[in-house]
Amino acid sequence: MPPAEANNPPFVLIRRYLFLSDAVLGKTVLDSAGVESLLSDANTIRVDWFWSNLLGGVKLWTRENEADDGLALLDQEIPEKFEVEGQDEYAQPRCPKCRSYDVSSRELVKLPTYLGTFILNIPIQITRRDLKCNNCGNIWK
Repeated sequence: MPPAEANNPPFVLIRRYLFLSDAVLGKTVLDSAGVESLLSDANTIRVDWFWSNLLGGVKLWTRENEADDGLALLDQEIPEKFEVEGQDEYAQPRCPKCRSYDVSSRELVKLPTYLGTFILNIPIQITRRDLKCNNCGNIWK
């Protein structure tokens, strides 16, 4: 074992993710708080996501002495509002049906946009400004 590693506690597995994007987001949360972390199997799943179930997902590891802090950071609730530097306070969109904050924007209408672009060679973008709840599936403006 190299001398620098002799004083550091070992890494322990704290979370598994099916999707690479979720794993990277979790690692970003830990990195921003100064918790040392790393991902394993990320490159294999990046090349072919079908391997995710076989490998047990993308694994997020942190030092043994920081595992509790890391889990606490990952289990935080999504804040209702937060400050954005140089702008007003930002309020998270919330589903009116189930009150979840797991909401995404649905701006691009994919089928007509892709058909226009690839078949007609005309770069058409058809958009709509509604929101979709990823928890219950509700769609609203």
